[in-house]
Amino acid sequence: MKAVIVDDEPGVRNTIAAILKESFPDITLSAAAGSVAEGFTAVSEHQPDILFLDIELPDGLGFDLLKKLSPVRFRTIFITGHQEYALDAIKVSALDYILKPVDEDELRAAIIKAREIINHEEEQLKLLALGENLQGRKVLKRIILRTAEALQLIAVNDIIRAEAESNYTHFHLAGGKHIMVSRTIKEYEALLSGTGLIRVHQSHLVNLNYIDKFYKHDGGYLQLKDGTTVPVSPVLKQKVLQALSDHLYE
Repeated sequence: MKAVIVDDEPGVRNTIAAILKESFPDITLSAAAGSVAEGFTAVSEHQPDILFLDIELPDGLGFDLLKKLSPVRFRTIFITGHQEYALDAIKVSALDYILKPVDEDELRAAIIKAREIINHEEEQLKLLALGENLQGRKVLKRIILRTAEALQLIAVNDIIRAEAESNYTHFHLAGGKHIMVSRTIKEYEALLSGTGLIRVHQSHLVNLNYIDKFYKHDGGYLQLKDGTTVPVSPVLKQKVLQALSDHLYE
């Protein structure tokens, strides 16, 4: 297998190169570059299986490089100190990333995952989601949900609610569709922050766009536009009411 690094920090490039040499003798580092232009030349020439890619480069963004290389034939691992909107887009698009300063154990884990699972169709789907999520730069539009059978690209606006069941999360979508994934609802609460899905109960996330009524009796619960009801936790009641009020004036 072959790898290419595109990062403008020599220290980061050296760390990745050392880890590959020490722990992954089956992966050859074919080239290292420090810009979008150099990266395009390196990837085009060497056709790597794995690309280590920084988000912010001197002549543009790593996303610009991916657009130029589409369709991809490699697995992308983002190496970045960027922790704002772009990182959220990477997370919900189910792409791998390592934060700077690079933690060697996290880097090894990401490489193992990339080495074992290189599926070009899946990677293309993830990058499609990433591209859509980066367009608005404000609201995440799509999320990748991984089931036992496949990756599914879902519009955030189509999510009515999410319900926890142990370490699984059930997504209830517009049109009556249902998807179950083996990740906790707490993870999705963080991923979907700012999209209109809010935590209303320990076991429930609800899309503000689908709330029809808020009933104060019986401890408080929501009636949704699809006819279902969802309990509201007493400790979250004021937060839910405030979110509803703010949503009316957006």
